[in-house]
Amino acid sequence: RLFDLDPDLLSLFQYNCRQFGSPQECLSAPEFLDHVRKVMLVIDAAVSHLENLSCLEEYLCNLGKKHQAVGVKVESFSTVGESLLYMLEKCLGAAFSPDVQEAWSKLYGAVVKAMQRGWEILPEGE
Repeated sequence: RLFDLDPDLLSLFQYNCRQFGSPQECLSAPEFLDHVRKVMLVIDAAVSHLENLSCLEEYLCNLGKKHQAVGVKVESFSTVGESLLYMLEKCLGAAFSPDVQEAWSKLYGAVVKAMQRGWEILPEGE
């Protein structure tokens, strides 16, 4: 769903200087699947630390810096969030109630907000 929502995001996923010719080629690449696993590990960490998300602040801020360094725009995270909610809706079916959707949206929003701080922090000396 990610590349359906924003085909331009495909250019951000280059592994070993390899540019993908199509979304399908990227989606089946082992490196992309590894990236998806890493995203889900971040989501898992956020869920596990739901009562104390601030303990992930430094990690998420640094993750934001890394994403900025490779050309990811902050706005792209809303597309990722929409894709995440779509996946949850498809997987959970009727259990994906408005309350569940709101809870996931708030959690994802908190993660993105922490990552955005990585864009705001300038390197020392600037």
